[in-house]
Amino acid sequence: MREVYAARRAKLMEGMKAPSIAVIYSGTAPMRSADEEYEFSVDRNFYYYTGIDREHMILVLKKLKEGTMAEELYIEPFDEVMAKWVGARMRENEAREISGIEKICYLEAFDGNFNSLIESSRSSKKLTVALDLWKYKVTQAPTQAHLLAARIKEQYPAVEIRDIYADFVGQRIKKEDIEIEKMMVAQHTTQKAIEELMRYVKPGMNECEMEGAFDFALRKQGVREHAFPSIVAGGVRATTLHYKENNQEVKDGELVLIDLGSANEHYCADISRTFPVNGKFTARQKEIYDLVLSAQDLIIEKAAPGMTLRELNQMVIDHYAARLDELGLAKDGKTVADYYYHGVSHQLGLDTHDISCSDYEVLEPGMVITVEPGFYIEEEEIGIRIENDILITEGKAVDLSKGILKTTEDIEAWMSKRD
Repeated sequence: MREVYAARRAKLMEGMKAPSIAVIYSGTAPMRSADEEYEFSVDRNFYYYTGIDREHMILVLKKLKEGTMAEELYIEPFDEVMAKWVGARMRENEAREISGIEKICYLEAFDGNFNSLIESSRSSKKLTVALDLWKYKVTQAPTQAHLLAARIKEQYPAVEIRDIYADFVGQRIKKEDIEIEKMMVAQHTTQKAIEELMRYVKPGMNECEMEGAFDFALRKQGVREHAFPSIVAGGVRATTLHYKENNQEVKDGELVLIDLGSANEHYCADISRTFPVNGKFTARQKEIYDLVLSAQDLIIEKAAPGMTLRELNQMVIDHYAARLDELGLAKDGKTVADYYYHGVSHQLGLDTHDISCSDYEVLEPGMVITVEPGFYIEEEEIGIRIENDILITEGKAVDLSKGILKTTEDIEAWMSKRD
């Protein structure tokens, strides 16, 4: 893998104009309360370019002259005392072996080296510092990259700051074969855990117990990492898209909507399934379920290079609109928007909602997207979502989730084998 990481870094630097440097942080876990920290989750861009899953590290890529590139990795020095308390920090040789980066420095040298680099560039062409300045919310706390950008503006106003986020998107949005292999492992472990969950559930069970059954089924496979916090929503609660509580009893006759997935080396599976807690769909539940399933089958069949996610979503809307009156739902001025209020797809990869931007709205071979049509009738306490993950190719899309139970017949047959 070190060769893969090295090739990714080289490609990133090829797109940089000299003289420029890119600084990518691995991140750090914030404090939660008292002496407890939140669980650390590595910055996915740092991981993509280094393969290292540790906090308190900095990747520096330098292109000071055309045709000349250099790279450095800053790590914490080994601490024998801390090793006894929380485990050993990564040593230089280990960081070098994983990442393929030869020049390993200690963090304490970063500020001095960075300042010296800027000072030495004053007499040459204007230096550019590339940082990931993307934010999901304007109000979220500044990252280390934002803090460095602020310091540069204050201390070195002549230095140009460039947001490198779009460069990351350009590489990560199309998956390499080795990435698809990792994602397929997540698909298979998720499939097995869903099958065990469906065999375990019964009326009167709490949603959190169902969530625990899924978690236990993953742990039995040696999997600890989830792609995202699981959604387990029974009855009317399934009409809330991002239901989080997972703490209510699911009654006989109700449907359960699960939206969950494991991850393998941070590569995600994102799967939704809906099934009856008692193992048998009612006629109405089956009618709505088959509507959603037919919409998903349509999108998997039609998804192809050159299309946009907006176009795919419009197909779902049109598909539903043609059936609304037949289902008795085109009344009191209601439209599809009253029953379906989210998009059908998003990018998938190292993040569940993988990075993307307006430059990459058109589907291309190598992209992995979700296909997750849903239909939600609050007054009937029916919420249904069916989600598979597909790989866009030059020809037909490949359904990465095709082995996971999803027809009403297959679900009922599987659940009929419960103890």
